[in-house]
Amino acid sequence: MFKKLFGKAKEVDKNIKIYAPLTGEYVKIEDIPDPVFAQKMMGEGFGINPTEGEVVSPIEGKVDNVFPTKHAVGLKAENGLELLVHIGLDTVQLDGKGFEVLVESGDDIKIGDPLIRFDLEYINNNAKSIISPIIITNSDQTESIHIEDVQAVVKGETQVIDVTVS
Repeated sequence: MFKKLFGKAKEVDKNIKIYAPLTGEYVKIEDIPDPVFAQKMMGEGFGINPTEGEVVSPIEGKVDNVFPTKHAVGLKAENGLELLVHIGLDTVQLDGKGFEVLVESGDDIKIGDPLIRFDLEYINNNAKSIISPIIITNSDQTESIHIEDVQAVVKGETQVIDVTVS
């Protein structure tokens, strides 16, 4: 009855491509110098050793959460995939210094939209590492995750992961 009244429910694509949110060198998740990320405690993903200080959206969806310390942003795709883009390691201790957030929670985003700018040199000198993890935080709710064989990545252009959500 409801289908007749309201029409067919919109189908959500279960497949999603995740693009590089940073320009730089691809790093396997196991090679990220932090056990929380390297041992996949937060989920599957990868890292990037950035060569420039701008994070762009790697997916289409919404900004789910901007961390108060500006070092990370949580994103959510229409199909429910949740992604964390974390700039550097132990950067929470910088308390926002060196970061400029360009979005707010709830903002709609498209691939390539600027999210955060950061001072690459400052973070490189003041954090444990500039290597930036990109994590599927609900990877336990995926059917398949295929990581592309890439080395150098360009923000908003290089596809890194192909995911099918459950």
